[in-house]
Amino acid sequence: MLDWESLKNACLSCTDCQLCQTRTNVVFGVGSQNAEVLFIGEGPGEQEDLQGEPFVGRAGKLLDDMLAMIDLDRSKIYIANTVKCRPPKNRDPLPDEQAACLKWLNAQLELLQPKIIVCLGRISAMRFIKSDFRITKEHGQWFDYNGAKIMALYHPAALLRDPGKRPETFEDLIRLRDKIKEICDHTL
Repeated sequence: MLDWESLKNACLSCTDCQLCQTRTNVVFGVGSQNAEVLFIGEGPGEQEDLQGEPFVGRAGKLLDDMLAMIDLDRSKIYIANTVKCRPPKNRDPLPDEQAACLKWLNAQLELLQPKIIVCLGRISAMRFIKSDFRITKEHGQWFDYNGAKIMALYHPAALLRDPGKRPETFEDLIRLRDKIKEICDHTL
């Protein structure tokens, strides 16, 4: 098993799928390497690609606000994406792109051993919870994933497009906070 620095260096030079041809930066992930809570997004957007960090645009600001509502911040969690390079025009990552990138996220999971995983949006929920996951019907519900608890929230970008989903997302965040208090040792 690689350590964090070796894993990141290997990931930064990845050319396993076509996304490497159009990226500005590989977006490896950020946060505490001892985090008990892992957030998994879909893939980098334009700002993330430019800065090399996940969730730094408008959706990232909203994610920070959502975390603050339940006394979390980026220093207490880890944030990664299903794919590490930006899909052109922010399209959904293709199945072969997700498959090529999965080894990096699986290695991050192995190093972190999170107690809680939060999928941000349908793409990561379909990859990690179940292939027919319905974000509108199943957000905020707990599932099991390799010894961890896993749930999905609406992606912050979706909440920017449809603010009407924010009240139910706040309820989901409360469920997340309660689960963190129940099973985590040093997150809150």
